[in-house]
Amino acid sequence: MEVIDLRDWDLPMFAEHIGSIGDRKDPTYSDPIVKRWNTKIKEADAYLVVTPEYNHSIPAVLKNAIDSVFVSFALRNKPIAAVSYSGGIAGGTRAIEHLAHIVIEAGAVPLRNSVIIPFVSAAFDEAGQPTDPASEIALTIALDDLAWWSTVLTRARSDGELAPGSFRARAAAAASGR
Repeated sequence: MEVIDLRDWDLPMFAEHIGSIGDRKDPTYSDPIVKRWNTKIKEADAYLVVTPEYNHSIPAVLKNAIDSVFVSFALRNKPIAAVSYSGGIAGGTRAIEHLAHIVIEAGAVPLRNSVIIPFVSAAFDEAGQPTDPASEIALTIALDDLAWWSTVLTRARSDGELAPGSFRARAAAAASGR
């Protein structure tokens, strides 16, 4: 397990396009840090995303980081579990829902079981332990699911992957003369 903190990755705002990536087989991207980011994300077999909720969604820096995994398909066919928190009663539920839509578009597999932490300022004791046992139970379930899906999808990826649907659709259209 490795912790990746987006505060340590000064990613530029997403501005990639076909011209900025160079060779699709070995993309250069618009900035060397974007290439390093893609390489780092591609290393993992599963992800646990911990995010606050801002304006019923995830923070822009997280969306930008996911968008920056462009052309490498580093998240493709890999499971993502989520932990979200907020200062209110919803506990980041809407952030997790929005995150699922975003990672699906990146080709990842969002997991159903997640952890929501409402009223985050009162959610942990002085030792940093959850004050609500339901949080620990939810985390155990999410991590168990993440481990199971990681094993299954790692095996599936090693057996071979289909090209992304957009590539297959373009190839089919070209083959049919459209």
